[in-house]
Amino acid sequence: MSAIALLPANAYGDPFEGRPERLEGRLIGMSKHPRNRQKPLRRKQNAPDEGGPLWLWGIHAVDAALANPARTRLRLVASENAARRMSLSNAEIMDPGEIGDLLPRGAVHQGVALQTELLTPVELEDMVAARPRCVGVLDQLEDPHNLGAIFRSAAAFGVEAVILQTRHSPPLTGVVAKSAAGAVERVSEVRVVNIARALDTLADAGYAVIGLAGETETELETALALPGPHAMVLGAEGSGLRPGVAKACGQVARIPMSGDMESLNVSNAAAIAFYLAQRNMNI
Repeated sequence: MSAIALLPANAYGDPFEGRPERLEGRLIGMSKHPRNRQKPLRRKQNAPDEGGPLWLWGIHAVDAALANPARTRLRLVASENAARRMSLSNAEIMDPGEIGDLLPRGAVHQGVALQTELLTPVELEDMVAARPRCVGVLDQLEDPHNLGAIFRSAAAFGVEAVILQTRHSPPLTGVVAKSAAGAVERVSEVRVVNIARALDTLADAGYAVIGLAGETETELETALALPGPHAMVLGAEGSGLRPGVAKACGQVARIPMSGDMESLNVSNAAAIAFYLAQRNMNI
C-alpha cells in the first residue's frame, strides 16, 4: 500500500510519550433511498482558507498536531493538569477558563489548545501518483462535525486521503479537528475546484469510482468487487450527490438497510463504506 500519511512511527502509539521541543513545519452512501515516508508530496501554494492562524483544542487533536512535523506551532496553552498529563514542558500554563476565552464558545478543550496554521492540501496529481488503495471524495459536504467524523473513520479504516471541493466545504479548523480526534493529521486533505473532473482523473488513473446513493438496486459490496483501487464518493447532507457528480461515477451503489429507516447520516454512511472497502480490498 502506498502510504500518504507521513507521521512519526509513534503517532499511533501512546499519545502522551515525549515529543520534540519544537516543530518544523504534513504529509498524506448512503441511504436505502433518496507511515512510512516515501516521496514527499508537492503542495499547493495556498490553503483553502486564508483566514490566518487558528486554534485546535482537545487532547487528541492537539497531541496529534504536536506529533505532525508539518504543523507550525504558534502558541501552546494548557492547564497544569493537562500539561502534566501530556508532558508539555514548554506549554504556557493557564487556568481552564482563560483557555476557554481564547476559543469559540462551547469548545470542549480538555485543558489544552494549540494555535497554528491551516495545513496545506496535497495536489490531486501527487495523490494519484502515490496511488492509495482507497480514497474518500466528499461532494459539497458542509457540516464540520460530519467532516471531522469522516476523517476519523478514514483513519480508522485505512483510507489515506479525502478529496474536498475548494468551495462549499469547510476548512479543517478547530471544530473539524476536534471531531476527527487527531485524524486530520493522519489522512491527507486534497482540494479540487471541480469534483466531477477530479473523478474523471481518478477513473483515468484506474480507480473504481463508486458513488453512494439510495436510488439504485446495486449494493455497495457488489460495486466493491470491481478491480483496482477505489474512490468512495459521498454527497452533501440531505441533498446527496449532485447529478453531474453522480454521472461521473463509474457506478452508483447503496448501503442495504432495514425498511424502518430511509437514510443514514453521511458520516455514518462513510464509516460503513470505508469499512466495507477495507474488508473487500484488504487495505
